[in-house]
Amino acid sequence: MGSDPIGQHANSSATAGVIGRPILLFPTAVLVGLALDSLLPLPFAIPKVDGVPWIAAGSLILIGLMLFAAGVRNFFRAATPLPTNQPARVLVTTGIYRWTRNPIYLGFFLVFGGLGVATQSPWVLALNLPLAIMVRYGVVAREEAYLERRFGDAYRDYMARVRRWL
Repeated sequence: MGSDPIGQHANSSATAGVIGRPILLFPTAVLVGLALDSLLPLPFAIPKVDGVPWIAAGSLILIGLMLFAAGVRNFFRAATPLPTNQPARVLVTTGIYRWTRNPIYLGFFLVFGGLGVATQSPWVLALNLPLAIMVRYGVVAREEAYLERRFGDAYRDYMARVRRWL
């Protein structure tokens, strides 16, 4: 379709068929972790250290929110839908997407970790691994297969140039 300063256009209307909306998966995992802290306390505790967890938590949350906002802004500028249950109109490869293919999910993980540190919740931190596996294989892998079908060589070239996470 020619060169586009934002990315490549496509015509298909299929979606990625992810296992769940990431915007819901992350907060649900935080809430489950906090509930598990009350219902099934883990035998190990996160040491309470004045100041340091708040600095670390605040930094993780701030960086995560900035990555999330940059990713959303690029989607908005490209006039392509953000929700995973809607078809992508454009392959976004500019802005933050020049450095990571998944800045929004990376931002979610940083906020999730920051919330775990801020609340000093062993369960929230422990749920990071199963959540990462679920997002990697139930969301990202399905989105990558969908984008490869939808945008073909343009997406394969993008995958060769830009790492999945960092």
